[in-house]
Amino acid sequence: MEPVRVAADPPFAEGPVWCPGPGAASGTLVCTSVAAGALYRVDPATGTCTAIADVGGGANGAAPAADGGFVVTQNGGLDFAAIGLFDDPPPTRSAPPGLQRVAADGTVSYLASAGLQAPNDLVVGADGTVWFTDPPAWPLPDAAVGRVWGYHRDGTLTRAADGLWYPNGIGQEPDGTLVVVENGRLGRPHFGLVRLGADGPDRFVDQTGDGFCLDEDGRFYVAGGRHGVTVLEPDGRVADVLALPGRGVTTNCCFGGADRRTLFATDAVPGGVWAWAGLPTPGLPVPAWPSPAA
Repeated sequence: MEPVRVAADPPFAEGPVWCPGPGAASGTLVCTSVAAGALYRVDPATGTCTAIADVGGGANGAAPAADGGFVVTQNGGLDFAAIGLFDDPPPTRSAPPGLQRVAADGTVSYLASAGLQAPNDLVVGADGTVWFTDPPAWPLPDAAVGRVWGYHRDGTLTRAADGLWYPNGIGQEPDGTLVVVENGRLGRPHFGLVRLGADGPDRFVDQTGDGFCLDEDGRFYVAGGRHGVTVLEPDGRVADVLALPGRGVTTNCCFGGADRRTLFATDAVPGGVWAWAGLPTPGLPVPAWPSPAA
């Protein structure tokens, strides 16, 4: 399987969400741009990239909503000069960190913001709960404490995990178990992929990365740690490496296409979207956020 670069934009792409097309239409991909503080719609067939919502700050993760909109984790904005990834750093845009709702018409509002640090990535559970990581803002303080939150349909927040260092990507296994990518300093107790169980965080593989998605068999497709995606079996063994050419920083990935067998990956550097078509196992279906309960 050879990767194809389907779009050169958006800049510092993140949070890919597959949006099926009506009828026999192939569908499109919506991505966040951390640098632009915006959502973009990418047409994989043509490479066209169109801004559809301005959320300000640093738009990070995204998930589909049942009304045709999206839920977005807003990290508040990044100091790109301090990160050191860019020869010509983009300007920093600032916004209150929190969990945002983007309506189908592009209107932006906040679902939650009080007490949140720099929300990074999210996943929607089968019951409509939005689970999201909340690491400290960059640059990390010496006493960094990251959390994982659940935003429930009644508008309340519950803390699902505490005492992490830099929880990054988040997803759910087929049985509903939450898994996060815990990054930060090597040697930390939970560095790697961590299952969040009733007995607390349980690291099952030392795998650095950013965002990830899963296929129907429970394999993990972890973006980052390399320019590309590392495929892990449910027990953490490396099953494959989907490398991208040249130098770059891969941020996240999702399955899409009519049969959910195309893997899309977003790049922070140099930016844009890549795709691998014809993967052997379809991606795990992604629930849509059903909106708050009445």
